[in-house]
Amino acid sequence: MDESFVLRLIRHAPTRGNEQKRYIGWTDESVLPFKAKPDLQIKEVMGSDLKRCRETAAVLFPNAAYRANRELRECHFGQWEMKTYEQLKDTQRYRDWIDDPWNISPPSGESLKDMAERVERGMLKLPSGKEVTLVLHGGPIRYLIARALGEKFQDQIALHGGCHTLIWPSRQAFEERALCTSFSVEPLTANGNM
Repeated sequence: MDESFVLRLIRHAPTRGNEQKRYIGWTDESVLPFKAKPDLQIKEVMGSDLKRCRETAAVLFPNAAYRANRELRECHFGQWEMKTYEQLKDTQRYRDWIDDPWNISPPSGESLKDMAERVERGMLKLPSGKEVTLVLHGGPIRYLIARALGEKFQDQIALHGGCHTLIWPSRQAFEERALCTSFSVEPLTANGNM
């Protein structure tokens, strides 16, 4: 397995908006304080340019250089940013979006298809090597897991602080979008979901 390619997808620590169950796509919130055992061996991490990913990476990987990539951001929720389900549930466009988020976008925002296309462009900029660690948001992680497993986006879960490890037989298999051969999830924090 020395030829295998390992991709680690870590969801950022929660923010106040996450705790309040708000849509915080491109809103640049800081994470709430959290505890985790740092990994001092990893020297390079890539992820979203938003604070919540940078701050999570700084705690988890204090010796790593962080390569920010704007294309790896969460879905942009447009006019629904920082709103909750309760605030939006009676809006017809929101209800349509819930039923078909792949093709319908929030006002001034992006659909899941738009997000997926953007994330794909970001993935073309991955660092070289046999192991890559990314600190991302729930939407991009769920998309990448679904793609790697050949499953539906809606069936995926990405917990805060979870490390989703995907393995392919080679970097080439990953780049050719083959299905991964191994998938596992482990918590990186004391309580498992920060």
